[in-house]
Amino acid sequence: MKDFGFTISKGRSLDLDNLQQDRVDKLLELVPSYKLCIGCGGCTASCSAAGFTDFNIRRIHTSFLRARYDDLDKQLQKCMLCGKCTLVCPRGVNTRALIINMRRILAGVDSVTVNEEKGVVL
Repeated sequence: MKDFGFTISKGRSLDLDNLQQDRVDKLLELVPSYKLCIGCGGCTASCSAAGFTDFNIRRIHTSFLRARYDDLDKQLQKCMLCGKCTLVCPRGVNTRALIINMRRILAGVDSVTVNEEKGVVL
């Protein structure tokens, strides 16, 4: 087959068989500002980790909401938690708390949570 220089990506539909709404609900409970995200990509454009790796915050957010959890934990570990994304967000989404809580939710850790309003809650 002839190579035309592009590939067909996976569909963007929700994987309802794999969707775990409790994960999304837990994330929205811990980081309520996540509801304000408009998907502008400012976080991705300012990301320090993206300059050195294939880390893409916007893609990670979308994958989490669409229940595409495969390889997501490895992608989340690439974040340096520098906070630039939080500084440039026009809607005030606390992306650092979002990344930390995504890591914890995917790992199944409930003992320590990072709430954007209260800080670390034991």
